[in-house]
Amino acid sequence: MKAIDLENGHILLGGGGHDHADPTLMLLRYANRHGLIAGATGTGKTVTLQTLAESLSLAGVPVFLADVKGDLAGMARSGSPDAPLQEAFAARAAQIGVDLDYQAFPVTFWDIFGQQGHPVRTTPAEMGPLLLSRLLDLTAVQEGVLNIAFRVADEQGLALLDMKDLQAMLVWVGQNAGDLSLQYGNVSAASVGAIQRALLVLEGEGGDLLFGEPALQLADIIRQDASGKGVVNILAAEQLMRAPRLYATFLLWLLSELFEQLPEVGDPDRPVCAFFFDEAHLLFDDAPRALIAKIEQVARLIRSKGVSVWFISQNPTDIPDDVLSQLGNRVQHALRAFTAKDQKALRMAAQNYRPNPAFDTAEAIQHVGTGEAVTSFLQPKGVPGVVERTLIRPPFSQLGPITTAERAAVMAASPMGLKYGETLDRDSAHEILRARAEAAAAEAEAAPDTDLWAMPQQEGFTRARRYDPALTLPASAGRPAPRAARSSRGDTVLEAFGKSVARELGRSGTRTIMRGVLGGLFRGR
Repeated sequence: MKAIDLENGHILLGGGGHDHADPTLMLLRYANRHGLIAGATGTGKTVTLQTLAESLSLAGVPVFLADVKGDLAGMARSGSPDAPLQEAFAARAAQIGVDLDYQAFPVTFWDIFGQQGHPVRTTPAEMGPLLLSRLLDLTAVQEGVLNIAFRVADEQGLALLDMKDLQAMLVWVGQNAGDLSLQYGNVSAASVGAIQRALLVLEGEGGDLLFGEPALQLADIIRQDASGKGVVNILAAEQLMRAPRLYATFLLWLLSELFEQLPEVGDPDRPVCAFFFDEAHLLFDDAPRALIAKIEQVARLIRSKGVSVWFISQNPTDIPDDVLSQLGNRVQHALRAFTAKDQKALRMAAQNYRPNPAFDTAEAIQHVGTGEAVTSFLQPKGVPGVVERTLIRPPFSQLGPITTAERAAVMAASPMGLKYGETLDRDSAHEILRARAEAAAAEAEAAPDTDLWAMPQQEGFTRARRYDPALTLPASAGRPAPRAARSSRGDTVLEAFGKSVARELGRSGTRTIMRGVLGGLFRGR
């Protein structure tokens, strides 16, 4: 039997499990109803992910997935009958009734850090304050200040393209906190400082490499090769997993971009692209309710954009119920029930499937072997399929990692290297604010000195009376006239006033920026 049957619109995931030999098929037109791959460590989730990604690629569906262990890089190389485990794979393929068609797949490697793949970047402006607040773990008050910074940057045409743009914008917001508070609400220096400290922590984790240009374009991950296979985009996530919040936020941003930019396509005969979110529990751990609601909304509506989203996790209970209810295609590998809590989770997982009278679902989930799973896929008209025990089809590509030289060769042959290899640094918020500061400082230096003694008389005061410290206002009857105030260093009032003017001139560059930008802001409004 073929692994992919485009004429009948289905792909073969496996079969031959337990006491039956019926193939387990997934209908391509229902593949964008989203899915779940779950199971304990070492039960075969990675092989299932690789097999499913291969099948979708053969059907012409581009794939984006995260490689958290480096095992999925082998998709760029063809499998071999001499490779380890191939004897067991050959026996499994014979039991399923499928030929092992060894082949490589079109792979593009990506890496936020630019080491194991082409650099993948976005800008703070594209990510937006909501996801940035999640990434920086900000409080509600701090998130509000970040929203103000983004609002003012938009209104002033100050592009936020990289980390230093965002940092410069926050400095400006802190300097103008008083004026901004009148327009947008309270802006405290403490909140600005907390955001800046969070940015420093993110920078220390390498997160600053995520922000910059050229930003990733979705068209570069939704591609087919010359033979019609969907390109498999593999995000190298071994190092990225050391910063789990960065990992989860980046993938959520990418999912949001797909949702916002792709057009409505209704119910296509196959997905436009497939998105695999490994270690999905990181997306929901400590996430505020508002963010989970946003994820639920995206999962529910992105189906009409033709995007298939798969969550991979150790236990279905890692996924909130509102999101889990959107996952109609399910592959459940073995769960271990060593504790009462494990047993409860096992029963809950079994209740998510349409029962099969041939076996007990909970018992099957507990006893399926490595490479075997309990599966359920949507049937015609979107009806949930009866749960089955399934032997997962072995992969056609290499199982396991590839060498550094092999990875480098794949990257060198990719056109993405020319497009994303070099970082761009256009004039944006940081450069614009710096230029304004320099211009203001130059203007202040070029301004003529103020002749304090040439100031006109006001309110009946003479020049001498105004500036001579020896002349004071009349004292009350019976009291001596107070002595003139002097600085701690013995300066006269005139000397102190002159020094104050000098200090103000020294700060005039910054002050001019504040008034200039805010003046334009409020005049425009």
